Amino acid sequence: MATRSHSSHMLERDQKKKNIEKLFEENQKVTNGDQALREKMTTGATMEIEEVTGGRQALPLLSLNHVSLMCRSVWDSARFYEDILGFVLIKRPSSFDFNGAWLYNYGIGIHLIENPSVEENDAIDEPRPINPKDNHMSFQCTDVGLVKRRLEEMGVRYVTGVVEEAGVKVDQVFFHDPDGYMVEICNCDNIPILPISSCPFKPKLGSFGKAPTNSCGFMETMMMESLSMDIMNFSF
Repeated sequence: MATRSHSSHMLERDQKKKNIEKLFEENQKVTNGDQALREKMTTGATMEIEEVTGGRQALPLLSLNHVSLMCRSVWDSARFYEDILGFVLIKRPSSFDFNGAWLYNYGIGIHLIENPSVEENDAIDEPRPINPKDNHMSFQCTDVGLVKRRLEEMGVRYVTGVVEEAGVKVDQVFFHDPDGYMVEICNCDNIPILPISSCPFKPKLGSFGKAPTNSCGFMETMMMESLSMDIMNFSF
């Protein structure tokens, strides 16, 4: 990774910290008008979820809060998530009796936990192959090309992928953090999110010899047809 002066790194980190503190303050100052707007925006989504789930009582979840990762070195991992992904170190509970760090940005937290049980001979001496099908966390971005250029400047290995659906393309970039956890950067919101239940289909008892002509993807239609077959095969 490219090196830079300690003073410039500290100035940039202080600015990020101020931005995060401002974000926290704004989130805490929710006026009645803001609350009404938020409720109005979420009403449609809530109705759609209730329709899809058939009125089942789901857990009272709001959003993804954080991702917790075991790491060999809190310092190395914290630098990675700060310098490459733009996260900012925030205060963690002082009652913790183990080494770790909390970082925050983009509405999500990264909680690092140093694992003292990892022996030096267990460390990865050679880079792992980057497998896009491996477990990973994904971040939406506005410019995939810029992401690739920045990674190259910092000496980070990556692989790319392209997903295409109905003529719409999604560009993906995959790379590892210091402990081998995979990170994806993409423009995934190019593809609309469609509940499977909204995809029209006609149950077939034969093979899937012909691709469906409806607006949903082939895999989504196959899943719905498989579900219909499972329902018909239930024994009461």
